[in-house]
Amino acid sequence: MLPVVPPDWGGISFKIMNCCEEDMPMRMSCASYFILAALSLPATALAGEQVLEFKLVTKPIDVKISEVANVEGQTVTSGKMFGVAFFKDGRIAVKDFVNSADLLKGSGPIYGYSTYTFDDGSSITARYTGAIKDGRAKGEYTILSGTGAYANATGTGGFESVQSGFKGAGLYDGRFIVKTP
Repeated sequence: MLPVVPPDWGGISFKIMNCCEEDMPMRMSCASYFILAALSLPATALAGEQVLEFKLVTKPIDVKISEVANVEGQTVTSGKMFGVAFFKDGRIAVKDFVNSADLLKGSGPIYGYSTYTFDDGSSITARYTGAIKDGRAKGEYTILSGTGAYANATGTGGFESVQSGFKGAGLYDGRFIVKTP
């Protein structure tokens, strides 16, 4: 007895099922086709474009703040920071990054480089630029590279600080639009 093909499978599945009406060697060919198709799914599932949304908590680790001579309230800040990102899809990544800021009375441009590393070893490295104004940070990411599931990644993204009660740490909403080959 031949399996019944549901109508919503379309013509491709119908043709595959028809190939199994032949003799036993053709059935093996059909089984091989299904196995190859199933094995190729994970590779193609990550190719293309993905939107990754996350919450991020950051903390300064080794930061140097230099006051500018003869300019009241002007500081230049540079240093290493660390964070943890909680992605909407349930994954968690650690963020190692360097940050630089040129602030006048707490407002001004920021930029840096971030690497987000997931527990499977995959990573995304991005450069960011932005600004702090009225105590709030907002910026944009440019994805430079990736490893593992994000090998050769490119793309963009952004972040914005959100109100939090954390002392000495920042809370952000973030998003990557990741393009993988």
